[in-house]
Amino acid sequence: MNWLFSSKGSRPLLPLTSLQQQKQRQIDSLKACHSNISEIQKDVEYRLPITIKNLTININILLPQQFPQDKPIITVFPPIRHHLVDKQGTNVISPLVYNFTMHSDLGKIVQNLLEEFWKNPPTLAPTSGSFPFNPAGRPPYPHIGFPFHLPPFSTQETNRSVPVSDPLPSAYNTAKAAAPSYGLITDLPVPVPISEVGTNGFTYKMPDLPETFPELTDLSVSQLTEMMEQEEVLFEQFMSLPQLKQIIEDKEDLVKNIEELAKKNLQMEPILESKRQALLEKYELLTEMKTTFEKKMQRQHELSESCSLSALQARLKVAAHEAEEESDNIAENFLEGKTEIDDFLTLFMEKRTCCHSRRAKEEKLQQSISLHSQYHAPL
Repeated sequence: MNWLFSSKGSRPLLPLTSLQQQKQRQIDSLKACHSNISEIQKDVEYRLPITIKNLTININILLPQQFPQDKPIITVFPPIRHHLVDKQGTNVISPLVYNFTMHSDLGKIVQNLLEEFWKNPPTLAPTSGSFPFNPAGRPPYPHIGFPFHLPPFSTQETNRSVPVSDPLPSAYNTAKAAAPSYGLITDLPVPVPISEVGTNGFTYKMPDLPETFPELTDLSVSQLTEMMEQEEVLFEQFMSLPQLKQIIEDKEDLVKNIEELAKKNLQMEPILESKRQALLEKYELLTEMKTTFEKKMQRQHELSESCSLSALQARLKVAAHEAEEESDNIAENFLEGKTEIDDFLTLFMEKRTCCHSRRAKEEKLQQSISLHSQYHAPL
């Protein structure tokens, strides 16, 4: 009768439909199989991060509105290369997902996907963008009160090779006019290109060129014409420019710094070689320890199997049978007159007691095994 005195605005909760109950069972199975799964949007979107050989990927499970009548949409990010993923590297194309029905188990499907990733580790795709919230071109579900956005993942670069034939950046490879051949002009130092960041991170700023040259202001037209006709005079005037002198000085300083750095590198070579040798020794030690660990793990597995409930039950059964046979032999010897009555009573009672004790323990262990098998996997 409590509903007679309930408040006017309160209403009883509507019972779940059959489709909603099946959907909830699928979600419970997914959460039970994977404890570290995170719920992005309740009953709609779930995310499972996994790490395989230093590669961390996220498995995104999107449940449509008519799930489980409609199959789920499972994607991965960042894009990977795997035989269970499409060419774009995001959508999972496993047959278990394509053939999903209302009687399928979503938790086991995701577990099967993880096991396949462990057996055949995926590789990172060359390019990766933002997280695919709208897979397969479907309209995304609106997020309730929480606009969830992931930062873009940085593309991992492995086995990056340094080009040898083109050591300078692309900014230096632009086509330039050929330099005039003015006699000794080829002996001049090569000017450092104007760039904020050069090769190996070295920075250099070219000297500013003036709009006018005061040295040429006082010269007459005939002197300028003579300078143009005589390469030696033009070269001497060019070499006297303060900007060129500054470039030459900077070049000499740079060469000195390179020589000093090369000497330091040569001095560090023995230390580097010793560190390398120590690393190789530690790697060999790691290999030996790994082999020893695997052997001990195998031994521990054998011991655990020998100490299992089923193995102990079998041993107790054999031991009880042996004790019974020994007591029968003692009784036959007594009947044949080979044993005195006092010795017979002592030995016979001892063996029969041992036999019954082992049988009782074997029966008790059988009850424990039967009770354990009702709630756990077979031993």
